[in-house]
Amino acid sequence: MEWMQAQRAKKMNPSVIREILKLTEKPGIISFAGGLPSPKTFPVSAFSAACEKVLREDGPAALQYSASEGFAPLREMVAAGLPWNVDPAQVLITTGSQQGLDLIAKVLIDAGSRVLVEAPTYLGALQAFTPTEPDIVSVASDDEGVELADLSAKAAGARFFYILPNFQNPTGRTMTEARRAALSAEAARLGLPLVEDNPYGDLWFDTPPPLPLSARNPDGCVYLGSFSKVLAPGLRLGFMVAPQSIYPKLLQAKQAADLHSPGFNQRLVAEVMKDGFLDRHVPTIRTLYKSQRDAMLAAMTRDMPEGVEWNTPGGGMFLWARLPEGMNATDLLPKAVDKGVAFVPGWAFYADKADASTLRLSFVTSSVEQINIGIAALAAAIRDMRQDAPVASVGR
Repeated sequence: MEWMQAQRAKKMNPSVIREILKLTEKPGIISFAGGLPSPKTFPVSAFSAACEKVLREDGPAALQYSASEGFAPLREMVAAGLPWNVDPAQVLITTGSQQGLDLIAKVLIDAGSRVLVEAPTYLGALQAFTPTEPDIVSVASDDEGVELADLSAKAAGARFFYILPNFQNPTGRTMTEARRAALSAEAARLGLPLVEDNPYGDLWFDTPPPLPLSARNPDGCVYLGSFSKVLAPGLRLGFMVAPQSIYPKLLQAKQAADLHSPGFNQRLVAEVMKDGFLDRHVPTIRTLYKSQRDAMLAAMTRDMPEGVEWNTPGGGMFLWARLPEGMNATDLLPKAVDKGVAFVPGWAFYADKADASTLRLSFVTSSVEQINIGIAALAAAIRDMRQDAPVASVGR
């Protein structure tokens, strides 16, 4: 029997990152490819105690169907923890913040709708938006964030602009205060809604990031957050904060998708968080990740050949690098794997006009020793590739 697929299904593609992660299954590979938080940060004992307490005190309710909006005490905690005035009624608990992107796509995008994204942007957002058949348009960005002139030139008719201002995946960059203020004002002038994705904002190393865009214009923004990077990704819990004008439709899309996110998991998170746990726990994550970032920066400085460029992220999980002119990161990957190290080629994070010389390096799941070995191996692969490049003939 032949199953007839919907046209939208033909636009679905496997995650490039997930495919690359298969390379890391080879014995001995040091992987800088995955966007996974370090399992060292998972508060296993806190969740063990919370499991026992939730089942003992609230077991039947925790194991029953629950409200689509989410567990009320958890929604209240989310609202109280944000740096602007948020009504808990605006908070929708999602099955990971990835589901939030899917709900936004279903509610806000029609076939052919213009959607604006940064260049580059989060691959998972491109995957969530693509099946709804939008016209995805990249907006130029620099080290300070989105370039406003390019945004203004492309904003006409756009349904929204999707943006990650803090320690962005994949680049690790953070939008400056000046650029945020200007973007917020320009988006309001244009009547352009913003979808602000902030999974990494708590993972700052020296200085907290500036105020969210959503705090500056709450009625013009949908805000996405996650518990994956500060507690554990296996819980699959995130949240959305949406204006009341759009919240009911997002809720209906949520009900159609999965009825509700796991009520047991929501109660666990609420139990763990209720006594200020995150205020004590998140600084330990920052300390660990900063030490790993510093180790990678030191190794890059020590080992990389001339012509390789990279940034210094102020938080998060990723470092963004660019190979010397004329080199392609996709061609480099198998050579690097042969030397025992993996990364993600940067082209996968572009909606259009990809920069093939870029690559993303994650520093949080490798030890300092592994970082030193892996960066040295990557540098050796770059040198080998440069030596193997054909030499252009010189005419007389």
